Amino acid sequence: LKLKEQVAYQEGQVVSKTLVQNELVSVTIFSFDKDEEISTHASGGDAMVTVLEGKGRFTVGGEVFILTEGETLIMPKDIPHAVYGEEQFKMLLTVSF
Repeated sequence: LKLKEQVAYQEGQVVSKTLVQNELVSVTIFSFDKDEEISTHASGGDAMVTVLEGKGRFTVGGEVFILTEGETLIMPKDIPHAVYGEEQFKMLLTVSF
């Protein structure tokens, strides 16, 4: 698979495609149009994101991280976080429960 080819950009939207989902792990690919976001929330598992294309802004526990293609960030369980499209970008999200 070429992961970044698994989801297309859609104007004004965040698009997702789940690759794996069970009681232990969730693997999902997202595309964000510019200025689209997932508002602050917390996860019931540890999350790891890897940017596949473009640039995204991640706010984790109040700290801001700007990630570009090939960069990875860990978002610990129960810590509030949000994701914002600084420009169009795609990411791979893996959550372990």
